[in-house]
Amino acid sequence: MNLKNIIKPTRKKLFLLVGLFIIAGAFLLASGKNESIQSSKTVADTALVKKHLTALTQTVQFRNHKNIDQLSHIADYIHQTFAPYGDSTAFQEYKVDGKIYKNVITSFGTENTKRIIIGAHYDVCGDQQGADDNATGVTALLELARMLKGQKLKYRVDLVAYTLEEPPYFRTENMGSYIHAKYLKDNKIDVYGMASVEMIGYFRDEKGSQGFPIGILSWIYGDQGNFIMLAKKMTGAGPFVKSFIKNFKGSKQIKTETFSAPKFVAGIDYSDHLNYWNFDIPALMITDTSFFRNKNYHQTTDTLKTLDTKRMTKVIDAIFLSIIHLK
Repeated sequence: MNLKNIIKPTRKKLFLLVGLFIIAGAFLLASGKNESIQSSKTVADTALVKKHLTALTQTVQFRNHKNIDQLSHIADYIHQTFAPYGDSTAFQEYKVDGKIYKNVITSFGTENTKRIIIGAHYDVCGDQQGADDNATGVTALLELARMLKGQKLKYRVDLVAYTLEEPPYFRTENMGSYIHAKYLKDNKIDVYGMASVEMIGYFRDEKGSQGFPIGILSWIYGDQGNFIMLAKKMTGAGPFVKSFIKNFKGSKQIKTETFSAPKFVAGIDYSDHLNYWNFDIPALMITDTSFFRNKNYHQTTDTLKTLDTKRMTKVIDAIFLSIIHLK
């Protein structure tokens, strides 16, 4: 028997266990008490939420990268919804394989130099409605636009609806969020931080309805899919992320947990925030944990009837309160 071959796996297991407990400790520290923040008379409108979700999902064609006309139609809808509220609203166009794709951007508090980005992608993976992924995130942007109009803001707020987040362009320079993040970096724009709104409409109270990339996490969070997750870097998240999370939890709108882990942990960078990380811009993801909870992920069953619009609306309220109370 080769003793050396026995020792190596044992060390690997030991390092893995130590790493898991470090991660678990970070989760526990991050889940400490947060002071309540002042509420607002401005709240998300459930009727408008349902209207936007319907407009985004009940389309002639699926809003994937192949259907350029449909993507353009959705971009126009977003632009038309943004325009009455924002200080300015514009398309950010770029070419991929000779075809024009569009991000849609609306801005508030443009008198401020330092800005924050709240983003969500409007394209889908393949031939499906993509109700949770990511009509919910885009609907949040549309409602936030209405809610932010006339607010006194400490920072400029850019709401950005991205195209081409989904395969085959995920993790490529053709992602709309890559195009946007690179523009900010190239133009030396002062960005305080970014929040990616990625699937916020699927909740379940049944036991066993929540999964995790690492099984030990169920000891900390339980196994019910009844919370929203704020995912951030393990270290060096920055003051924007810290302030945003404090405000989000302090809003007391919805049960909230914080997930901080290295990039190798599955799911931690599975959205548009990854491109801001790549350009050294502080960022986090707001999510219902995607495929760890919602088994309709990237399936034809990702439809409106699976969503919990009441709790989703509370998530939008929490994002709004996080923005207006940022330090």
